[in-house]
Amino acid sequence: MAGLSVFLVEDNKQIRDHLIPALADLGSASVMAVAETEGEAIAWLAHHKGQWDLAVVDLFLAQGSGLGVVRWCQGRDRHQRVAVLTNYPTEAMRKASLDAGADEFFDKSTELDEFFEFCLDRG
Repeated sequence: MAGLSVFLVEDNKQIRDHLIPALADLGSASVMAVAETEGEAIAWLAHHKGQWDLAVVDLFLAQGSGLGVVRWCQGRDRHQRVAVLTNYPTEAMRKASLDAGADEFFDKSTELDEFFEFCLDRG
């Protein structure tokens, strides 16, 4: 089975420092790059089309919005998935994320197990 190539869009260093090894512990997942802003994320995605399997996107970034990143991913390849992982799990944010093209929406504080299950299903 091929490994899951993850692109992480997260501006909080503590969360990145937790998520990157946790994803690696899944066995088949590895974070290939990280972006802290909407602009950095879109630039990376534009230069790596088709090279990632899963984009994990926070909604509130140091600059810009994760929703802009999710919208940019709408033209992605069929095998590529986008998951929003946020501390702001309101129904309005969930709807906005799914409407923008996210495949899944997870609350960082209560749905990490579900998030990791989603990642395992993709690996």
